[in-house]
Amino acid sequence: MPRDNRFDILFEPVRIGPVTAPNRFYQVPHCSGMGYQLPSTLAAMRGIKAEGGWGVVNTEYCSIHPSSDDIPHPFASLWDEDDVRNMAAMADAVHAHGALAGTELWYGGMRASNHASREVALAPSSLPAMESPWQCARMDLDDIRQFRGWHRAAALRARQAGMDIVYVYAAHSYILGQFLDRDMNARGDAYGGTLMQRARLLREVLAETRDAIGDTCAVALRIEVDNEDGGGFAERSELLASLAPSVDLFDVTIADYSQEMGGSRFVKEASLETRIAHVRAITGKPVVSVGRFTSPETMLSQVKRGVVDLIGAARPSIADPFLPAKIAEGREDDIRECIGCNICYAHNSRGAAIRCTQNPTMGEEWRRGWHPEKIALAKTREQVLVVGAGPAGLEAGLMLARRGHEVKIADAGQSPGGRLQWETKLPGLAEWARVRDWRLHQISKLPNVEMFRDSRMGADDVIGLGIPHVVIATGSHWRTDGRGRSMHAAAASFDDPRTLAPERAAATQITGPAVVFDDDNYYLAAAIAEHVARAGVPVTYVTSEGKVAEWSVYTAEQPRTHARLLELGVTVIVNTLVAGLRPGSAVLRCVFSGAEREIAAETFIPVTSREGDDALYSALKGRGLATLSLIGDARAPGLIAHAVYAGHRLAREFGDGEAVARRERALIIP
Repeated sequence: MPRDNRFDILFEPVRIGPVTAPNRFYQVPHCSGMGYQLPSTLAAMRGIKAEGGWGVVNTEYCSIHPSSDDIPHPFASLWDEDDVRNMAAMADAVHAHGALAGTELWYGGMRASNHASREVALAPSSLPAMESPWQCARMDLDDIRQFRGWHRAAALRARQAGMDIVYVYAAHSYILGQFLDRDMNARGDAYGGTLMQRARLLREVLAETRDAIGDTCAVALRIEVDNEDGGGFAERSELLASLAPSVDLFDVTIADYSQEMGGSRFVKEASLETRIAHVRAITGKPVVSVGRFTSPETMLSQVKRGVVDLIGAARPSIADPFLPAKIAEGREDDIRECIGCNICYAHNSRGAAIRCTQNPTMGEEWRRGWHPEKIALAKTREQVLVVGAGPAGLEAGLMLARRGHEVKIADAGQSPGGRLQWETKLPGLAEWARVRDWRLHQISKLPNVEMFRDSRMGADDVIGLGIPHVVIATGSHWRTDGRGRSMHAAAASFDDPRTLAPERAAATQITGPAVVFDDDNYYLAAAIAEHVARAGVPVTYVTSEGKVAEWSVYTAEQPRTHARLLELGVTVIVNTLVAGLRPGSAVLRCVFSGAEREIAAETFIPVTSREGDDALYSALKGRGLATLSLIGDARAPGLIAHAVYAGHRLAREFGDGEAVARRERALIIP
């Protein structure tokens, strides 16, 4: 289809100092979980984005010196000539598709523990390193001169590697942001004092970066429009205006990272607009900012109203690397919209390559050779039955059909989606339904896939269809016997009419007081507690960990999740197990001391672990099928991302045998 001409403005070139972006789609610097350790993986991933139409593609944060080491979190680096060669591979991959390549020069200061390098971190003040029981060193004037030299050298290496845009990074509480902050910078010399005085080092670095590379590379500044406490707009605005002559592009954000990186449960699209919309007017320079933009209409509005010049994106570019191309081709309905689950961020936080719930090819571009928009046609067209239309079954059915197979999808329910049917009705989780909706829409376009609803299949039903290839994707259900992370044996007293599985709790009128026991430690128990509390029922949330939804620390949702329950009046009890039920009460046990006490409980909702629904698979084994596969939660209950990946991999490898993924690792050179 031809492009809607209203969107033409999004495809206009934008001048950024000495370089020109081919359009307004700008992949901001974002973590990848790849960094300097996986350069081929990184280059392939960034290159795919350029192929998909992103006019500018940046690296993640890029260390300028070994005293800025963020291990176990992967980061890029420009320490030496070997780094230049690796970085050039990414620049070449991006340039191959006509896009600009950029890098974000980074020095962590007190936010770098230097676990691997064992160097002493430098900062404006000697304060504890982040998450470590040691401190950084207070920079003296010699240290400051040395830091400036490191930054200049890294900028020159960036240009040598082929970068078109080089960032000076003064946001997210890293070194230049630390100098700007009045609490972190308590210096009494020329680098301390008022904000304008605290900005001296930033001015020097900007000037030296421009002097080193500004004739050929654009100088971008990533900076916050407010102070760490959320105030200071007026003085920050004055600072931004004063810096404008030294800057080609302002990449602006706010100090509250839980909003900038906020999951869709708490933060919606374009949430930064009211905070950053003034920057373009006061600086007179191009502005880019993020907002988890997934709607072309929102992008268009941002540009037409002068909020930004370039549409900044990290997560939307991960969920759909071809988002710009789809708008360009009039295929907006094919955009694979980010759901805001932050699973990408979580895996970087765990030291692993990012992946995506919506886009199972993310991180697999080099390792497995997967492309988000291309899948090989099968050599032989086969008939395949997929039983179950949850995330795994829908992805498997869609991709098998795209490979040319004749696919039938049978689901026991009237509405496809599996676990998404009830989970997305919980507070804040509505956008996660995009996983289901996008796949159903894509399936509706294909003539070689049929969906059968209200079709619960037994083994004889399956065999009776005469289809030789069967994929079982029947999901899982939550256990109610207490088995999970903390208790490996069933608690006999949980076999009680008051005990409700999460699936039932989400659809049942609850009688209070209710006790929700979280031994899963991700989003679900907290979402159920919120759901019950919003119905006016007194709720006690009990967790085996030290925080509400402990694992959501990795998705940047934990603080807001914890705060939400407290705001709703939920009683939160941490480091505690629900060890058993007694008439009218639940028995709590401290995970450390073993001390027990009782609290009132008329309803008990354990969120502990799940049981894969694999009975049909077991019944079909040995029944003469050509192939029989078990995938997704039915095989190993996990994240929605795991289920989608399992379905995608099944389709990719169907008929071709299991593919061996490539490993990228350091090799000994004789």
